[in-house]
Amino acid sequence: MADSTETKLLLRRQITVKAVVTPLWKEDAQRQLQAQIDQIDGQLQQVDLQAQQIVAELKKQAAADAPELLNTRIQEVQAQVNTRQGELLQQKNNVLQQLDQVQRLEMEEEVNQGQMDNFFYAKQGDHLIQKMQVEILLRDGVIEQIRGTL
Repeated sequence: MADSTETKLLLRRQITVKAVVTPLWKEDAQRQLQAQIDQIDGQLQQVDLQAQQIVAELKKQAAADAPELLNTRIQEVQAQVNTRQGELLQQKNNVLQQLDQVQRLEMEEEVNQGQMDNFFYAKQGDHLIQKMQVEILLRDGVIEQIRGTL
């Protein structure tokens, strides 16, 4: 029978990853957010172009088939376009707010970057809460500090 001091469990925990705001970090964050804004702008243009093409096609079909349904179909298309554009504009607004927040960050401030899974051993007598509270601090992508009980 194994001694209780040798019994260990392999457990999983979430580790918080933080970054120190540096000129490089700030530039990279702004570049990523701007790329998201550009992508959303492209999607907005694509939605508008597709709507114009659909309306043009509906007008061609209506001339031959049922002109009385044309306005109804165009209104349905426009409603769908407005919904999609609203969603995209909301996404763009959220990204613009994030960009504003990044621009307001002070140098050397610590910001959350997310979380990652980590496995650790726990044994009888360990303080589980302390072992669960671990975070990594990055400076320009390099681990500067590991905080907590490993």
